[in-house]
Amino acid sequence: MAFNRYLFATLVALSLLSGCQDKERAHELDVREQGILAREKEFAIKEADYQSLMRMRDSLLTRKDTAVVIQRWPEEIAGIWAGKSVCRESNCSEYVIGDLRSNTWEFVSDSTGLYTRVINNNKVVRVYSAKYDSTSIQLHYTSDSSAAKNMEMNVELTRDNKNLIKGMQTTAIDKSCTAKFSIELNRLTNR
Repeated sequence: MAFNRYLFATLVALSLLSGCQDKERAHELDVREQGILAREKEFAIKEADYQSLMRMRDSLLTRKDTAVVIQRWPEEIAGIWAGKSVCRESNCSEYVIGDLRSNTWEFVSDSTGLYTRVINNNKVVRVYSAKYDSTSIQLHYTSDSSAAKNMEMNVELTRDNKNLIKGMQTTAIDKSCTAKFSIELNRLTNR
């Protein structure tokens, strides 16, 4: 009888020990898996940066025409505008329908092209690359690969009159949600 109790106590102790070892082992596996996922994410960011650098290198190696055409904004657009945007549609938690944002928009150009800077509290918060034709202005912004959230913005603007530009901005975040804003720009100064 004493032997049976001893055997039973030994079996209980062994089963408790093996249960603890299983939990430890499961925890070690979870930690290891998290480390692998973090390294994979880090590698994906580096790969995106590498691909971007390769595209830049390829564009520099591509033979360009010797005649360089420098684009400029027309005088009636170039310069600073007061901007107001209102959220009209959203399935993103960051934006609520009716949100109103005010900032300054500056239409600038240099030897590399046309740009629009969005300024808030005297800080540039975004720089759009721009295309312009006689009927509309198209702006595009994509966050870089190191940003916490992958954001892409497209803006389509048209002149309403000489002191007013109106349009729509579509914002996509992490390719999982979209928000649309109406944009209204009023001329602050001429260039």
